[in-house]
Amino acid sequence: MGVPWLAQVRLLHMAILVLATATCLLYVAYITSPQLTTTASPLRTLASEIRAFQGNTTQAEAARNITAAPPNSGSSEAPQPQVAASIAVRNATASNSSQPDMTRGIAAEIIYEAGHVDVSSQMCPDLGRDIKLLIAITSAPSHEGARMAIRETWGHFASRKDIGIAFMLGSISNETVNSNIEKEQYLYGDIIRGKFRDTYDNLTLKTISMLEWVDNYCPKAAFVLKTDDDMFINVSRLLAFIAKHSPEQRAIYGRLAKKWKPIRNKKSKYYISPNQYKPAVFPDFTTGPAYLLPARLSKELYVAALNHTYFKLEDVFVTGIVANSLKIKRIHAPEFLNKRVSLTPCSVQRGISIHMVRGVEQYDLWKKLHDVAAKCKK
Repeated sequence: MGVPWLAQVRLLHMAILVLATATCLLYVAYITSPQLTTTASPLRTLASEIRAFQGNTTQAEAARNITAAPPNSGSSEAPQPQVAASIAVRNATASNSSQPDMTRGIAAEIIYEAGHVDVSSQMCPDLGRDIKLLIAITSAPSHEGARMAIRETWGHFASRKDIGIAFMLGSISNETVNSNIEKEQYLYGDIIRGKFRDTYDNLTLKTISMLEWVDNYCPKAAFVLKTDDDMFINVSRLLAFIAKHSPEQRAIYGRLAKKWKPIRNKKSKYYISPNQYKPAVFPDFTTGPAYLLPARLSKELYVAALNHTYFKLEDVFVTGIVANSLKIKRIHAPEFLNKRVSLTPCSVQRGISIHMVRGVEQYDLWKKLHDVAAKCKK
């Protein structure tokens, strides 16, 4: 005799109850056990937004972005960015599209891609063991004339075995300019290219890239002069300055700027938002046209720079905020003029660095420096 229908219904209800109870127990056991987190960080969310703004790099650009492996220097490699989305953000930054909105506050490591192209070991043999002075010149890809003028004037000091000169560039999509740079590099071997779009807003990335290169390829040099391609450098006077200072001192030398305030006017070229830097006054810094630092500080500055909120005023960022956080002194040296001066023979002779010098003027200043040196009081 079959089971009554009422008993069948009760059995079905009991089976459903047992199944539901088992499911709940399994769910509780699952959520209370250790699980990998998939929560997106704010940086990842921002990366997605930047990616939506800008898209990806072209295949040609990706082919050019080949990381040159650093030599086996015995020093530890500089840390790579840890955020997974950072590669996509950096690719977006390197594209031809508009820049992300840096005023919102973005960590430098999110937009910086480590590595270089056009790396020549001849610029700094044996990791700079015998280099007394490395002059790293930030230059725009199209400034071939300025680079040539420097090579044929004060850059001629690179023929000495204790002095190195290198031009620091970023990337550009203009194939004609890229072709010219490759020919220039073949002839002179003194160009370094970082993996960032070469724009005014990326000047800080250019200096970070320079610091990374020094750490990887020239860490044993004594001093590094960071300067620009519109500068005239009195290398003889600079060497005399270096002779009076120790590369062991934790200091950056140059023209000191004190108590400068961030510009909050959004229409200004130099606008810095509170998200990028909140205090009302910048730390003291050495102005960007030319400053001198011991090469051994490059690694500290490079690593620390990646952990700060990025903004485009590279001298304030590197020699002010980052150096201040590392307790590196910034010392005023009056020989660093870092401005346009009357180009008289004696003014050229007395200073280390003169700003806003056109390529054609380099030759005239070079001639004045040597023709009348004896006539000017030191």
